[in-house]
Amino acid sequence: MIRPVSQTRPEMGSGFPTLLHKELMRFWKVGLQTIAAPVVTALLYLLIFSHVLEDRVQVYGTISYTAFLIPGLMMMSMLQNSFANPSSSLIQSRITGNLIFVLLPPFSHRQIFAAYILAAVARGLSVGACVWLVALFFVRLPVAAPLWLLAFAVLSCWILGVLGLVAGLWSEKFDQLAAFQNFLIVPATFLSGVFYSIHSLPPFWQAVSRWNPVFYMIDGFRYGFFAASDVSPWRGLAIVLAVAVALSLFALRLLARGYKLRS
Repeated sequence: MIRPVSQTRPEMGSGFPTLLHKELMRFWKVGLQTIAAPVVTALLYLLIFSHVLEDRVQVYGTISYTAFLIPGLMMMSMLQNSFANPSSSLIQSRITGNLIFVLLPPFSHRQIFAAYILAAVARGLSVGACVWLVALFFVRLPVAAPLWLLAFAVLSCWILGVLGLVAGLWSEKFDQLAAFQNFLIVPATFLSGVFYSIHSLPPFWQAVSRWNPVFYMIDGFRYGFFAASDVSPWRGLAIVLAVAVALSLFALRLLARGYKLRS
């Protein structure tokens, strides 16, 4: 006897790899737009800011401004692209009507969550690695603490991937998604120490920066290169990990309820 689909139990080994492969190929097949374009943008920032501020700004003692800037640009590119992957996928699927092909198979909400987030992390890390390779033509960066580097890179891409998933679930139109990105993601990224150390700010703005989770992502990521940071990497890791867990539970809850997916 053949049981109805609704009574079968989905296995991680069946549909999950297909959904993950779909999300990976979705950005990989248009790599000129999803990987090369962010690298060019980061390169332009690097050329302009390093040329203007190289001899005027010095951070962490002997570290040049160009070296200081590169990890920030890497992380900024990683975060923005990790957010873009699930958010654009969901909004496009909703508008074109093919989201039904994700909802009809017997996927659990955990499988859907894992496929979208792992693809977001893969895209973010790919962009970050390409920015790093291009930056090597300007200055060679030491990697003082590779495990810290990897931990902050993966967790940060994970967090922005979850935010992208939440934004994609919430948004019904492209302008709603653009508002989410323009009024939340971009300001939080630019005001997190990408281009400066927070110790160069007045006390009030230093205090404000410490309430921005993206600051701890970038600061911890820099620690992986230089073994120097504005705050303790352990404190940064604890905050980033707590944000990752809280946002993941929230997104899983939305998916389990079928938030804006069943209507």
